[in-house]
Amino acid sequence: MAPIPVSDSSRVITYYQTHHDPEGNFISILPVVKDGHITVTHVMLAAIHINEDPLAITLNDHPPSHPRFQTLWAELRVVQAHGVKVMGMLGGAAPGTYVRLGADDDTFERYYAPLRDLVRQRGLDGLDLDVEEKMEMSAIIRLIDRLRQDFGKAFLISMAPVAAALLNPEANLSGFDYEALEVMRGRDIDFYNAQFYCGWGSLESTVMYECIVAKGWPVHKVVVGLVTNPDNGSGFVDWDRLSPLLLALATQYPRFGGVMGWEYFNSLPGGKERPWEWSKTMMSIVGRPSSALNIPAKAEAATSANNPIQRPSHQPGEVDIDDGASAPVPQPFDYLTDSED
Repeated sequence: MAPIPVSDSSRVITYYQTHHDPEGNFISILPVVKDGHITVTHVMLAAIHINEDPLAITLNDHPPSHPRFQTLWAELRVVQAHGVKVMGMLGGAAPGTYVRLGADDDTFERYYAPLRDLVRQRGLDGLDLDVEEKMEMSAIIRLIDRLRQDFGKAFLISMAPVAAALLNPEANLSGFDYEALEVMRGRDIDFYNAQFYCGWGSLESTVMYECIVAKGWPVHKVVVGLVTNPDNGSGFVDWDRLSPLLLALATQYPRFGGVMGWEYFNSLPGGKERPWEWSKTMMSIVGRPSSALNIPAKAEAATSANNPIQRPSHQPGEVDIDDGASAPVPQPFDYLTDSED
């Protein structure tokens, strides 16, 4: 039986940064498509870093061509063959990537060209722009425009703001205003992996997500980002509490954007022995058919160009974001790489 295409389901996204255990054993991603039972829609390969030498791009701590990644690249091809989108996460907590891409035009070209070549060589379906250092609006627009120019409309571009940045531009690690970016380039940004953890947001209740939607963000583009294990950062929500909250969101918003998890290798409830159980459980909660992920380009462009983000008229029971409360301010957080125990 052919695998069921995942493009018609709400997103279930897993970030795949830790590729080896402390003993050097490879952590396989293939169980997410085992026996044709697809439990994710997107795999975010993390983390691609641009270093001082433009040709010295690294995947975590090693060149992407390093022998340690031979099995990884082969497995990701298999995952793609099952209809799952494989995207590269660019940047993250390690500084430097966006400083270099945010420099003058000549410097941008020197650093952008090897990144473009890597994406082509490895057949990535898109890039997740995780900007956790200050960057000018003009610079992020230049990057988005070049990606769209070089890779076409089918190429996926996502971003990973802290959830607070969707409510308050001051509670922001990226330096630019995401609301303004959505107005200017929303037609080219497929979705936002909003980080609802580590002091940057919370899913202890549905209130923060409802505030974001009430502010006017397209619900089909806002993905709830969660830590999959308390060891991965603060803000972990246990399953007894999380399951009904996600089900409530998926029920309340038929165009719900989905869920993403940081990160794969130790995801609960299965932990390091069975990390794929997280996405399997998520798919059972939110992975129902939805037209939200297949919005015609014309409709999306019209939404972004003609209807900038505004507060919709409130209906009874909706959340009013002007209650005097400020969005949470981001707190420091160190990501785990596959060179760390």
